[in-house]
Amino acid sequence: MNHKPKKNIAGFTLIELMIAMAVTMVLLYAAVSVFRDASNSNQVVTQAADMSENFRAGLNMIQLDLQQVGSGIPTGGINIPYTAPCGTTPRINRPALTAGMTFPYPGATCESTIPAIEPGNMMGPAITAPDASSGTPLNPNSITDEVTMLYADNAAGLDGLPINQPATPGPPANPGCPNGKLTLSGTTLVVTIDPTCLNLQNNANNVQINIGDLIMFSNSLGNALLYVSAVNTGANTITFSSGDPFDLNGRTDSGGTINQLQSGGVFPVTLATRIWMISYYLDNVSSPPYVRLIRQVNFNTPTPVGETLENLQFTYNFIDGATNPSNQVTVPTGNSESNIRSVNVYLGARGARPVWQGSKSIYARTNLMTQVSLRSLSAINRYK
Repeated sequence: MNHKPKKNIAGFTLIELMIAMAVTMVLLYAAVSVFRDASNSNQVVTQAADMSENFRAGLNMIQLDLQQVGSGIPTGGINIPYTAPCGTTPRINRPALTAGMTFPYPGATCESTIPAIEPGNMMGPAITAPDASSGTPLNPNSITDEVTMLYADNAAGLDGLPINQPATPGPPANPGCPNGKLTLSGTTLVVTIDPTCLNLQNNANNVQINIGDLIMFSNSLGNALLYVSAVNTGANTITFSSGDPFDLNGRTDSGGTINQLQSGGVFPVTLATRIWMISYYLDNVSSPPYVRLIRQVNFNTPTPVGETLENLQFTYNFIDGATNPSNQVTVPTGNSESNIRSVNVYLGARGARPVWQGSKSIYARTNLMTQVSLRSLSAINRYK
């Protein structure tokens, strides 16, 4: 009986298998590391692009509004209600994230006008970044700013003709607006507009006057700012009643009210102009933990115009013909808001979530700063 010799069966030894597994693990780790780094880099780029898009859009809106500051506003600002001594006068409310803010900012000198631009140093929220120091007064750089600006809206067509301009025979004859009038009964003002001069329902500019608008009335006796409480397009009337959010209407102070624009119960020829009051501030309350840049018109619903932000700062450059202070966070002694000629705007942005960079998990950050000239406040009469 023949026996064939057994052949050796080829295979891997345990040591060879362990070496192969180790090499495979090293290669897998390297591949995963490369993929992770690429993914993290992509997140950094994506977040940087998102941050840039957000704060550039917000900054563009701030710039556009700042460029209009003071347009159609009387030199020195619009009169607001006051009674001397000013410490006894209730100040008008200011749109802000935190309720209870007033014009001018508490602690400032008493003013009888609201200027075309009003700084709001540290009036915004204290922003606490997840990877930074807490937003507290002990860390002033964490407390954000607000700014409020005013300019006239000529598109409304309201200021095309005086409300109560009488017809004149001329020559040349002027039809005026003889059916327009201002009627002050108690604390309520009703403005009737001659429909041949402006139809509130179907005006040529297709711009409507709405509840919540601010209207500046001007005549030979001064000017005053009121809040639209009601609009009746059928009767072509606008009503201004007390109890408005600004606390402008129905006031009986000795200055800055609609009472001061009449003499013997009669209003001289009076012009009405719609005023935009625009406020910018950060909001870390509405949708935490995200911080949004807010643009608020009057006391209307605030509108987010940017996200992924963590800082908003303003400084102001003044021209007073003497020291010309620059980079001021508020109005320095001896100056007023009317001396502001340009505004420095700083926006800081933070990524929506942390990303790994090397061995650390950090937030991507970027910032942008620009200077905006206030065109309507920058003009200087060199021949005066």
